[in-house]
Amino acid sequence: MEINNRTVRLLERPIGLPKKNIWSLNQENFDLELKENQVLIKNEFISLDPAMRGWLNREKSYISPVNLGDVMRAGTIGKIIKSKNKNFNNGNYVSGWGGVQDYIISDGKGFIRIDDNKVKKETYLGALGMPGMTAYFGILKEGNIKKGETVVVSAAAGAVGSIVGQIAKIKGCKVIGIAGGKDKSDYVKNTLKFDECLDYKKENFFSDLRSICKKGVDVYFDNVGGELLDRMMLFISKGARIVICGAISQYNQKPKGPNNYLSLLVNRATMKGMVVFDYAKDYHKAIIEIRKWILDGRLLAKEDIYHGIENFHDVFLKLFNGEKIGKLILKI
Repeated sequence: MEINNRTVRLLERPIGLPKKNIWSLNQENFDLELKENQVLIKNEFISLDPAMRGWLNREKSYISPVNLGDVMRAGTIGKIIKSKNKNFNNGNYVSGWGGVQDYIISDGKGFIRIDDNKVKKETYLGALGMPGMTAYFGILKEGNIKKGETVVVSAAAGAVGSIVGQIAKIKGCKVIGIAGGKDKSDYVKNTLKFDECLDYKKENFFSDLRSICKKGVDVYFDNVGGELLDRMMLFISKGARIVICGAISQYNQKPKGPNNYLSLLVNRATMKGMVVFDYAKDYHKAIIEIRKWILDGRLLAKEDIYHGIENFHDVFLKLFNGEKIGKLILKI
């Protein structure tokens, strides 16, 4: 028996901002016959993440690139509609690497069951998924925050930054967000309850930041890179930690390195990159704690959801044009 499966495949590697013609949307016949230990999963939610831009490049990163002709890699949440695997039953919801497609047949490895009727399923792609894990381990382990410290977070309205700042507040830090535009800045300060959020598009942005961080910045969590990272090095305090999580401003161009790196020397500071996969064995610990914060009302998980696999490219670009707040998700 066969079923129609829509897939988004990578046709060519982009230069700069990806254009629509690098993808193909296909209608493919899908054989429903399962082998022993396999499951058939119908994807319902697709995660859209800045890291996907790096996976389009030929160069190897912390994870291998998507091969030309392959289904675009993506985290997903889906429902098992057929199972020959003793660990999964029909009707189970699972999260894993299902790709940008309607269906996937898997042996179940890398997929985890979502047995949770108190938290929205799509939250397992956001605060309880890779962005949440990145935020949790990035700020607590790499940032090593301490109560009373001043923490600055770039892309503070985004999937990772919004969680980073909320965790820092829970841990007793003074938290300043950086976001683009009044709406995002107001959301971060008034809804997420950061101590302050500054609009980097304003002319007086850096002078405002200096007046707020008079004693310097103890931890800077960077999701943006480029000029912002460079300028932030001038604000750090003695013993500061800079956590490099991403560089959304640089993904579609040749990256520019910082000029003010001697500030690290003067302040005996550190700047370190982090990859969330290094903490995989402890994901369950983070999920338990973040989930409790959500249920206790101490942490807000927001998903920005769009519809239709045929709209994948247009929604994907929202990662780079600033047209989103929270975790970007495509519902099939």
